[in-house]
Amino acid sequence: MDPSLSPTTYSDELKKETWRHSLILSFQTLGVVYGRLSTAPLYVFGTIQMTDFKSNETAYEYFSFIFWTLTVVSLLKYAFIVLRADDNGEGGVFALYSLLCRHAKVGLLPNDRGTKEIMQHEEVSTLRGKVESRARKAIRNHRSSHYLMLFTALFGACMIIGDGVITPSISVLSASSGLQRLLSNIKYTSLTDAEQTISDDLKKYVPVPSACVITIGLFILQYYGTHKIGFVLAPIVTIWLLFISGLGIYNVFQWDPKIFSAISPAYMYRFVRKINKASWKSLNSILLCIAGSETMFTDLGHFSKRSIKITFVCLIYPVLVLCYAGQAAFISKHWNGTENFNHLSESVPNHLRHVFILLSLIASAVGSQATITASFSIINQCLALRCFPRVKVIHTSDKRLGQVYIPDVNWLLMALSLSVTIGFHDITRIANAAGMAIVFGMIVTTCMMSLVIALYWEKSLFVSGCFLMFFGFVEAVYVSACVLSFHKGAWYLFVISAVSFTIMLAWHYGTMKKYEFDFQNKVSTEWLTDYSPGLGVSRVPGIGLIYTDMVTGIPAFFSHFITNLPAFHQVLIFVSFKPQPVPCVPPSERYLVGRVGTKDYRIYRCIVRYGYCDQIRDTDDFEEQIISSIGEFISLEESDCESLTSPEGRMMIVGKPLLDRNALIPIHDTTSVAGSTNIANNETLTSPSGDLIERKTPVRRKKVRFLMPEGSPRMRVSVRDELQELIDARESGTAYFLGQSHLTVRHDSNFLKKFLIMAYVFLDKNCREPPVALNIPHAALVEVGMVYII
Repeated sequence: MDPSLSPTTYSDELKKETWRHSLILSFQTLGVVYGRLSTAPLYVFGTIQMTDFKSNETAYEYFSFIFWTLTVVSLLKYAFIVLRADDNGEGGVFALYSLLCRHAKVGLLPNDRGTKEIMQHEEVSTLRGKVESRARKAIRNHRSSHYLMLFTALFGACMIIGDGVITPSISVLSASSGLQRLLSNIKYTSLTDAEQTISDDLKKYVPVPSACVITIGLFILQYYGTHKIGFVLAPIVTIWLLFISGLGIYNVFQWDPKIFSAISPAYMYRFVRKINKASWKSLNSILLCIAGSETMFTDLGHFSKRSIKITFVCLIYPVLVLCYAGQAAFISKHWNGTENFNHLSESVPNHLRHVFILLSLIASAVGSQATITASFSIINQCLALRCFPRVKVIHTSDKRLGQVYIPDVNWLLMALSLSVTIGFHDITRIANAAGMAIVFGMIVTTCMMSLVIALYWEKSLFVSGCFLMFFGFVEAVYVSACVLSFHKGAWYLFVISAVSFTIMLAWHYGTMKKYEFDFQNKVSTEWLTDYSPGLGVSRVPGIGLIYTDMVTGIPAFFSHFITNLPAFHQVLIFVSFKPQPVPCVPPSERYLVGRVGTKDYRIYRCIVRYGYCDQIRDTDDFEEQIISSIGEFISLEESDCESLTSPEGRMMIVGKPLLDRNALIPIHDTTSVAGSTNIANNETLTSPSGDLIERKTPVRRKKVRFLMPEGSPRMRVSVRDELQELIDARESGTAYFLGQSHLTVRHDSNFLKKFLIMAYVFLDKNCREPPVALNIPHAALVEVGMVYII
């Protein structure tokens, strides 16, 4: 996705997507999105207890469940309905949540009233002519519903992360089990009986080390990004699909051509009629046939709706039906006479057995790619919406911003996946946990999708209720089967999810409380503009960039700094990063610029809006962009275009290119020492109150200089003077001010509040990324310590 495109333009771009491009993306989806769905036949029938097969009719009943589950959930729900609810090309539970934040006003991002007036002026104007429905009013006015939706989205994200831990284990371990069964059939005539027994015992442990090696290799491969991985792994999945489809056709005609009669729902009715607790638990294994369906939606940002839908409808769905039909046909004739008859490897002809083992080992590693990629996508969205601790995000594609790689999360997933493989080393137990992750993730999507139908698509509550009841009933059936196996492996999923949910909740809670403290302790702009001269504050040459979450008033840490060191720069710019519940904000609409006080003070405020797929913080020229936006604001201010009234005056959207001139002309200078500041030159400053103000060593980097445009008859003298003063301040040097927060909890707080704040403090201290990841030159960085009493 081109970052210069607005959401509307991006939607138009998708409509113009050529068939050639769609086919290329469809090919890539085979190696990323559909790897898990394609390798599910390795363990669906194989994780059902052999004692559950009572007759050949049992295979027919299981196949009927598989066929209709694939058809109803994967084909109907995801391919034809849920994929339509994309958020300008992005998918996943947080994409649904962002749609609800914008159209139902249920967002809990830390914004005060002034922030909403500034940030949401465009949305208000677009919704002014719409009649608000009763459902939207009821949800908007009840704060509890806002928290419920946030918790639901966080729970769904935890299920996806848990699935990303469990899937590599079950996929690779199931394929390695086929290798173990092949080795177990090899007998050495030269060995004694005792030696043969030892050899057989050692063969039992073959799957675990081989699975660990493949898992490590898979996670190392993530560094190269979705685009390269897709092209590398797609041929493997293609060969695998051709193999299992051919195997399915062979088994159907070789063993039981009547197997397709099991498509009739009558076989499901027979199964339910004679149900008991033991056989009902086997539905947990049947659920695995749709493992990977959720990633069709979650990985949407890496590809396109058309490519994902084409691949599933035209290839994946018919191949899977053929494969499961062939395996059911084999089982119907061997259920009472062959050991391990329910494993896919047993239905392979003997002369192809070695080829199958090798191909399944490689394909199983590919099968884990979908959930790993989905984990990266969902965590990236959580980061932008301030529901996850700061981690480094690497955008692996310049064309599609949804393609990301998160190193820290990658290695953490690898360690947890290896612990599952080594700790459980039992496919059935891991399958119980995987089934729980799948079905709960789907329930979250069903619930949020029903709200999107009513509040975003503006369909009737009857249509929304029908969607919820129909798909909710199907998923509730499988939930009941999963609950029966909770003590046999499924508990591990809830341990991982509980830890993930606590981390997300603590981070969101700490962020909210910190913002509330800043808002309650902010200083009015009049204090800085009117009363600071009375405090003996002097202006020094240069530019001061103050980073704060506030979009109104003066942050408490800066007023604290001025009180102890009474000096600030001749040009001040308050910079605020504000996440928006959209995938991306185009550069032409990214910056909101306004004044603090009158023109004579030379104090500006710049609000940087970004979506959950934007990568504005991974840039070296951010300072230049801010200076350019200030210059454009000064030039456009007289015409007052695209302005709005806010408590602090006038703010404008800047970033659109001027037709006949540039406010400032950038010129790339030679490499020089960057970021000199004029307040002090020591490495460490200590204020009179004992607060530590850190300074670090200088670095060298390219610097962009600005020049005034040549004489323009339209530019007023006052505008030229202000632009020249901005250029002179830039030449004098730039200092960056950051507030270093230290959170403490009141003694009378309850245990839950203390626990969440302590967790937030721990995560904040151990984050791998700084609060403002903008490659700020160390020599120009000033960190002001502040104690936050929550």
